[in-house]
Amino acid sequence: MNLNKLKTSMGKPHGRMMALAFMALFFLPACQAKQPDATNTTKSTINTTNKTKKMGTIYLTKAEFLEKVVNYETSPNEWKYLGDKPCLIDFYADWCGPCKAVAPILEELAKEYDGQIYIYKINTDQEQELAGAFGIRSIPSLLFVPMEGQPRMSMGAMPKDQLKKAIDEVLLVK
Repeated sequence: MNLNKLKTSMGKPHGRMMALAFMALFFLPACQAKQPDATNTTKSTINTTNKTKKMGTIYLTKAEFLEKVVNYETSPNEWKYLGDKPCLIDFYADWCGPCKAVAPILEELAKEYDGQIYIYKINTDQEQELAGAFGIRSIPSLLFVPMEGQPRMSMGAMPKDQLKKAIDEVLLVK
């Protein structure tokens, strides 16, 4: 549609309706992204080629974090990881552009490293107390938690190859 033609037709009542319909046709579908279900804390997908279930990233609340990662309330001076596999924790927010860029990479890595590590996600807007406990000031912040030893924090988005290298060297000690 010619932009000048659109501008001149905007002055007429039927032209305004056409312009609104035109804009709705192209712009509204992009705004209708489905929000994640707040009651579902685990996302998983099914690999249809071999019918095995692959885990994706796992969304944690503060209560789940205290149960699965570390209970800093009962042991405030000691880091004792509670998990059975190393984990990577993504502190993110839905409105954060770099967080959105890292999210699909983390989903891919969760599937690639399925059974070897957990990849947890913590929404800093919803879990402000948890973010504050770890001093999260910028997002994304990624916390690499090995089975033994102290966790390591990385701030900012990282490309997939750097994330894989960090997982292999820090979490899996390859």
